[in-house]
Amino acid sequence: MEDTHGPSLPPTMHETMNTKEVLLRIKPKAAASIALTIVLLLGSACGNADDSRGGLTTGSGLTGSITGDGSSTVFPISEAVAEEFQKENPEVQVTIGTSGTGGGFKKFCNDEIDLQNASRPIKEEEEQACSSKGVEYIELSVANDGLAVVVNKTNTWAKCLTTAELKQIWEPNSKVSTWKDVRSGFPDRPLKLFGPGTDSGTFDYFTDEINGEEGASRTDYTPSEDDNILVQGVEGDEGALGYFGYAYYSENKESLNLVGVDSGSGCVTPSNQTVQSGEYKPLSRPLFVYVKKSSLDRPEVVGFVEFYLTNVSSLMEDVGYTALATDVIEAEREEFNAAQERP
Repeated sequence: MEDTHGPSLPPTMHETMNTKEVLLRIKPKAAASIALTIVLLLGSACGNADDSRGGLTTGSGLTGSITGDGSSTVFPISEAVAEEFQKENPEVQVTIGTSGTGGGFKKFCNDEIDLQNASRPIKEEEEQACSSKGVEYIELSVANDGLAVVVNKTNTWAKCLTTAELKQIWEPNSKVSTWKDVRSGFPDRPLKLFGPGTDSGTFDYFTDEINGEEGASRTDYTPSEDDNILVQGVEGDEGALGYFGYAYYSENKESLNLVGVDSGSGCVTPSNQTVQSGEYKPLSRPLFVYVKKSSLDRPEVVGFVEFYLTNVSSLMEDVGYTALATDVIEAEREEFNAAQERP
């Protein structure tokens, strides 16, 4: 997802959207948990046909194991690819955890895993941790995502909130305890908050964009790195408000209400179109997969990443996503090829 300071992110999300205009809509499994770890048996199967890159073939006798961890938001993308890869390669064991972006980077930079799913770019201190362990990596952009602000299905008053109101709710030491504290026309009903835990890249992004400082947040809310737990929390409390990846709202839209966000130019709700165009601001962001360069010495890792980049677009319709733009896919392929050609 190189200089000594690691990959840099374009100065604005709008520029990111123009450079890598991608949007995948994730269809997560409703029963996922914080400690969810999937073990997929992957390996050789019929056929030796080259993929479209002319690189390592799939179905060519691959064996071994691959380990990954990180963002629960990115996890379903990798899961969808892995399920297809398993049909051709049943002798490679792949284990992917969902301990959050921060938790995943701790393992990744400690040289414990091959792949890292991330809902934000790597931080400077994480780059330093990787460097201290001699862990070099490649960053691959795989999607754009919008953060959904949601309320209980019975909430008929909070159809749109300004970024100033969201800050008032979520800033450190906030005194907001009822909906009436947010806006005078709202009912005098207790406000129950649900949001990502501090190891989540979603937490980092939301606090930076809404509160003006990454990690700055009130602490009296129900946190979880598992978005499905947050969904269930908001669904079960009439006064609830929460935020998480848009795809988890999409999967549960029959039981949640989506709140529009007004950043000064009118109310906008997240959708494929508004996230991809950058209109839904400031809560649109890129998603990444990081691959450890030393793991590319192993054919099973190369085969999996090549399969990922070659097939992710064709799998998007099956899982309810919008495919990556062709030029973005090609750029990521070129970056991956270059990483394999290191001295």
